[in-house]
Amino acid sequence: MTTESILTEMEACKQICIECQTTCIDTLKYCKTQGGKYMDMTMMSMMRDCAEMCMMCVNMINDGSEFMGNTCSLCAQICDRTAIACEQMSNDATMMLCAAICRKCAEFCNKMGLNSACYFRRSSLVTEDALLSS
Repeated sequence: MTTESILTEMEACKQICIECQTTCIDTLKYCKTQGGKYMDMTMMSMMRDCAEMCMMCVNMINDGSEFMGNTCSLCAQICDRTAIACEQMSNDATMMLCAAICRKCAEFCNKMGLNSACYFRRSSLVTEDALLSS
């Protein structure tokens, strides 16, 4: 795997994590406005956990952390569980969009987790400037 392809994969994972984080927060706000069955605390907690984990992945990737692979693998699991919860409301487009973004994020994070041995604190990938700009 070339340095360029590693950087491309890392950037793609970061971007989908940011999109997933934003979508989960927006969907959480949406659920609060809908009330009723949308106020399921388990589902809402999963969306919050998913959003937090996605941002942790972005931070770990930015830092070139040796724990990035584990973090991405856990993020993939949380994204999958959140997608399942959202899919329970299959008649709601907002919930299905959140589920779809979570599934996509899980796919990217799972790949990062599986390939993480390639990424661990490679000096060619992590520069002092990159660490300071985060």
